[in-house]
This record gives sequence, structure tokens and C-alpha cells, in this order.
Amino acid sequence: MTDFDKMFKLIIFGDGGVGKTSLTQRYLTGVFNQASNLTIGADFFVKNFVIDGKNVKLQIWDFAGEERFRFLLPIYAKGANGGIFLYDVTMLATLHHLPDWMEIIKQNTPDIPILMVGSKTDLISQRKVMSAEAVHMAKNLKFAGFAEVSAKTGANVEHVFEVITKIMIKKSS
Repeated sequence: MTDFDKMFKLIIFGDGGVGKTSLTQRYLTGVFNQASNLTIGADFFVKNFVIDGKNVKLQIWDFAGEERFRFLLPIYAKGANGGIFLYDVTMLATLHHLPDWMEIIKQNTPDIPILMVGSKTDLISQRKVMSAEAVHMAKNLKFAGFAEVSAKTGANVEHVFEVITKIMIKKSS
């Protein structure tokens, strides 16, 4: 298999404005861009790296969160090896829309590991979603894990991608 021991397709999904593009860009470039543009359909990125002694090629699919683009998700979700559901800790509705997102995901990629990830943790005074509520939801839905991140500060960004990659490696073995 070329120069890579493993190749994985990772989908990042959640409501518009939760920070999917900011998270992805922070992970890929180490830079936070305050003026991120609206994603139309989906954006596709690739990162090659070594983890646990394995050469990994990670295809990252960043989905538009707006309702008008949601019909595209089933097409792009097919063949995914893992997912990150991203919600905004300052907007409770972004967590409560999870069942809508999961309905689409489960129809097209029924058995992929998914991490539930809360974004924008740097906005401490605006927090509306307590970690305990999200952890409870993640456990009930049998998600692969839970984390919170800040694309702005970089907190936990690398960790989230590392965790989901390790889970995908384990599942593929």
C-alpha cells in the first residue's frame, strides 16, 4: 500500500458555525484564522504523519453544517473510517441537533467510531453546555470518546485527531 501503512477517511460534522473548519485548519497548519469562510458542501484535506510507528495518511472531510448542504453528507460519508461530531459549547442547540446528524451518519456509515467534541472552550464566560451533559450523551450513544477543544488557543486539537486516528488504527487491525 504505497508509502503508507494505513489510510483513513475521517469525517467532521456538526452545525454551521461550530468551528469545524477552524479546528481542521488549526490541526493542519497550527494557525487559527478568525475570519473563516462558510464551507460550501465539503472541503477535503490530507495529512500524512507517523503515529505509533505507522505511516498514516489521513483524509479529512470537513462538511458544511448549514441545512441547505446536508443532502450532500450521505455521499461524502460513505467509506468513512471515523468521525468527529463537533458542537459549540456556547450554543446548546448545536449539541441538541446531534440526533439529526446521527440519523444521516448511521444510514451511510453505520459502524464507525465517533468522537464527540465540544469547541470554543476559550469562551469561558459564554459557555452554555456543561461537559457532564455532553459526556452523558456521548456515553448513551456509545461514542468512542469525548473531548473539548479550542481552535483559537490550540488546546486539545492535536490530541483529538491523535485519539480518533488511534481508534481507527485499532479498529482496522
